[in-house]
Amino acid sequence: MAGLVAAFGSGAMTNSVPEFSEHTQCFLITGSNTSEAHPLVASHVMEAQERGAKIIVADPREIQMARFADIYLRFRPGTNVAWINGLMNVIISEGLEDETFVAERTEGFEELCQVAAEYTPERVEEISGIPADDLRAAARMYAAHKPAAILYAMGITQHTSGTDNVKSCANLAMLTGNMGVPGGGVNPLRGQNNVQGACDLGGLPNVYPGYQNVTVPELQAKFEAAWGVDGLSDQAGLKATEMIPAAGEGRLRALYVMGENPMLSDPDVNHARHCLEQLDFLVVQDIFLTETAQLAHVVLPGTSFAERDGTFTGTDRRIQRVRKAVEPVGESRPDWAIICQLAQRMDAHGFGFASPKEVMDEIAAVTPIYGGVSYERLEEVGSLQWPVPTTDHPGTPYLHAGKFSRGRGKFHAIEFREAAELPDDEYPFILTTGRLMFHFHTGTMTRRSEKLGQEVPEAYVEMHPDDAASIGLLFPRLRGGQRGGRVRVASRRGEIELSVRVTQRIRPGVVFIPFHFAEAAANALTNAALDPDSGIPEYKVCAVRVEAVGK
Repeated sequence: MAGLVAAFGSGAMTNSVPEFSEHTQCFLITGSNTSEAHPLVASHVMEAQERGAKIIVADPREIQMARFADIYLRFRPGTNVAWINGLMNVIISEGLEDETFVAERTEGFEELCQVAAEYTPERVEEISGIPADDLRAAARMYAAHKPAAILYAMGITQHTSGTDNVKSCANLAMLTGNMGVPGGGVNPLRGQNNVQGACDLGGLPNVYPGYQNVTVPELQAKFEAAWGVDGLSDQAGLKATEMIPAAGEGRLRALYVMGENPMLSDPDVNHARHCLEQLDFLVVQDIFLTETAQLAHVVLPGTSFAERDGTFTGTDRRIQRVRKAVEPVGESRPDWAIICQLAQRMDAHGFGFASPKEVMDEIAAVTPIYGGVSYERLEEVGSLQWPVPTTDHPGTPYLHAGKFSRGRGKFHAIEFREAAELPDDEYPFILTTGRLMFHFHTGTMTRRSEKLGQEVPEAYVEMHPDDAASIGLLFPRLRGGQRGGRVRVASRRGEIELSVRVTQRIRPGVVFIPFHFAEAAANALTNAALDPDSGIPEYKVCAVRVEAVGK
């Protein structure tokens, strides 16, 4: 969000998912294992390819989408800014930019040109490992087939340079005029099914609902009047990745965790455990006794999506109704009801809601981008995409038509910088992490499914055959992703033991571990270094050592 807001003035996905199959002529997919992590989105991409759309995949692993790509760029993890600058170098040097769009709708172009000029394909090959000719071919393909859509996920954002990576994607889209049109834009694919809605409605430390900044006196006064309170803070709060260290330092004494499992999802989980154990009071609200809930002083039983009414806002800003299918199990209650009942017991004003519908009515009253949303309208039309400013507004399938939210789109001239931790003699491999099709996030739900557990029952590490041979693991029958015994993977923060899969899907010098498995938690190894703007940790690059413990 930080990168897109800086470039466009809005931090959301610019297109709608159905536009991909209907309009998009070229896809640049990077930092997203789309077919496994977002299979419904991937189905639209494949439909587009059937009618002739081009696909460029840039990823350190040969993910499934790479097998369908017209061009596959395999780069060293953490070098995103360099290779995107390289694409722009080719586009500018060959005169493939959209001159009219750049002149009429953007600013900062000259500064961008100066930086991009330094990133020739040959230099980018030295930095990233992408062959110079492949980079040229990808740049020409992306520039020639419009509208073009960039799809990315946490492989772009989870770096100390994550905000720079996003700004680079924005640069590329504006340079080629792929903004403000159906099927053309920059599209972050959210990692969970209501992340967009949580951000929209105040689940960020610096904004009220609808991205209204807490530091603006007029907005502070607006919400004080709406909520019947005085003295709302005009200071931004802590980001999630700042809260855990603050607990360890004694600056944060109590924490309320709802639907989150930082004991598996946070980087350097051994340190996270230490910090959580320093809290005076930890409350966890969830549907299962997660690893984090096991540390809590109080556990509040929430309900699953099937046991409550409400709305989800999807990755493409699509607001949809969720309807209760079964009654809550045992003493569990919907999250909104728990929060309201707690607030009422603390004599807080304005929490007398009787239903989620009443909550939505308040949202519409104070949140301009949701101003025209109501349960009645959602029942009538099925879904609405914000911004929906009024009750007669049809919603907004794609953003920035004719004008950016900030006025002119802003180019950012960005120099490549390395990840916070690189391999050395002691820790010679780069570890990158990610998701699998058969498990979701920290496995709180999917690892309780017998069928899904049969598909992928345990954690593993992927290694290139040459790397496996270097630690004495490769022998003739180990090919094509087969298991090759047990290894110990260690970083400066911890170590885990797990099975190894030998495969050419991964680059030499890089290993991959899915992060769903508590018994071999990838995040026991990852680096807690943060992006200075967004506060996102560098999950995708850290240095590790791999040792055979059995063959």
